[in-house]
Amino acid sequence: MASFRSLLPRRFRKSDTTIPVVRLQGMIMAGGTQFRPALNMATVAPLLEKAFADKRAPAVAIVVNSPGGSPVQSRLIFRRIRDLAEEKEKKVFVFVEDLAASGGYMIAIAGDEIIADPSSIVGSIGVVSASFGFNEMIKKIGVDRRVHTAGKNKVTLDPFQPEKKTDVDHLKALQLEVHQVFIDLVKERRGTKLADDGDLFTGLFWSGIKGKELGLVDSLGDLRSVIKERYGEKARLRLITMPRGLFGRRMAGAGFGDMSTQIAGAAAAGLLEAAEERALWGRYGL
Repeated sequence: MASFRSLLPRRFRKSDTTIPVVRLQGMIMAGGTQFRPALNMATVAPLLEKAFADKRAPAVAIVVNSPGGSPVQSRLIFRRIRDLAEEKEKKVFVFVEDLAASGGYMIAIAGDEIIADPSSIVGSIGVVSASFGFNEMIKKIGVDRRVHTAGKNKVTLDPFQPEKKTDVDHLKALQLEVHQVFIDLVKERRGTKLADDGDLFTGLFWSGIKGKELGLVDSLGDLRSVIKERYGEKARLRLITMPRGLFGRRMAGAGFGDMSTQIAGAAAAGLLEAAEERALWGRYGL
């Protein structure tokens, strides 16, 4: 009987519970390249749509492993998860692997339950902006930079000019607004689960163990164990993936004639993005 059932199309089989799993890993940023795809709304939306489209699944599991990045892309992904969960009436489990910090944690709070490993890193509820100043360097190498603008603030925070207090004040005011959006979202989603701790929204980050004490996560565990505990030993996990072309994701508008140029450009951009991402992960000791 079992062998006969296996020959039937899946939709005709009386099967055990299957939970779709979406993995969200990496730095959150708009754009990305063929060779270094980014975590953003454009890349994530098709996976989420596919996962939530499974009518038989009572829940969707989302695995998060991200040091953060763009607050806009983070919030867009958060919002899409919540919209689909409410539309399809499905429970959302979020599992934190190494890291769900900053924008990664913003995505994590889309879950009805957040489960972390005891050694996971969670938190970093804050906003950061980093850059370099090159004004002294160009003086030393004898470069005369010429910039002409219409609008006195078009060169705000120009790295080739000395830093101005008015520019920094403007940036900090903007950061405070974005930070408040993040804080409000965490309070809305975590509510009374949050501990009364003055460090929660200072940008600090913690282990999964401490995160549970602070109310940032609900429990400690792993994907397979939790799903089997909730839905039975025969519950199955189905990883949601998108089909790839010959060279992975296809490059828009790329033709055979300029493929070498496209690859060289993507490789150069990839090195810069890799350095930026490495630095972001490094902030958390990973």
